[in-house]
Amino acid sequence: MAIHPTAIIDNGARLGENVTIGPYAVVEADVEVGEGTAVGAHAVLKTGLRLGKNVTVNEAAVLGGLPQDLKFSGARSYAVVEDGATIREFATIHRSAQEDGVTRIGRNCFIMSYGHVAHDCDIGEDTIIASSTTLGGHIRIGPKAFISGGVVIHQFTRVGELAMVGGGSKVNLDVPPFVTVDGVPARVIGLNTVGLRRAGVAAEEIKTLKGAYRALFREKRSLEQALSHLDGLEGELAAKMATFFRGSERGVCRARAAKR
Repeated sequence: MAIHPTAIIDNGARLGENVTIGPYAVVEADVEVGEGTAVGAHAVLKTGLRLGKNVTVNEAAVLGGLPQDLKFSGARSYAVVEDGATIREFATIHRSAQEDGVTRIGRNCFIMSYGHVAHDCDIGEDTIIASSTTLGGHIRIGPKAFISGGVVIHQFTRVGELAMVGGGSKVNLDVPPFVTVDGVPARVIGLNTVGLRRAGVAAEEIKTLKGAYRALFREKRSLEQALSHLDGLEGELAAKMATFFRGSERGVCRARAAKR
C-alpha cells in the first residue's frame, strides 16, 4: 500500500491491499477501496462510495457526492464503481437519491475527463463515456455502449447495449440497442456496425439486425407490425431490440429523415 503523506483518510475508510492514494486526495468515512485500486492527486472519495478492485481514479475526480436532487432527504445511499473501471480527471459521480439506493458504474467502464454521472444511474459493463458528457438522474445504459464527447442525456432515458451516441448530441428519448444516433435532438442514423464487429458479433447476426433495422426505421410499417416482424426473426439480438422497444416508457429516438 502506498499512501502519500498529504492524503487525508478518515479512520472509517476501508482500504484493500496494494492500494495507491496520491497527494492531497481525500477519502471520507464509510468509503471502501478495493485491492489494487489507484487514486490520483486531489481526488475526493465521498461517504457511501464503493470502489472495486483495480479501479483507476485520476486527478481531481469527485466520486460519491451528494445527489443534485431537491427531494433528497439525506438518507444513506451509495455509489458503486465496479472492478477495472477507469474514472479520468475532474469526472463526477453522485450517489443515489433513494434510501439504500445505488448509482452503479459497471466493470471496465471508462469515464473520461469532466464526465458527469448523476444519481441513480446504472451504467453497463465495458461502456465508454467520453469527455464533457452529462448524464441526468436514473439513466440506464446497456453494456458496451459508446457515448461520445459533449453529449447531454435527459433523466430517466435508456441507452441500449452496443449503441453509439454521436458527439454533441442531445438525447431525450430512448436509444435502441445496436444503433447509432446523432444530432440535436438525437436521431437514429444507422446500425452501429463498427461496434458490432469489434464486439465479435457474427456476420449472420448483423445481417439479421439489418433486417430488423429496416423494419423499424425504413419500411412503412406501424410499430406493432415492425415488432411482429422482429418476433419472426432468428437471433438473440433482434429479440433484444424488440424487447427494448416494448419496454420503453419515454419513447424511442426516431430515424433521421432521408435527404432528398
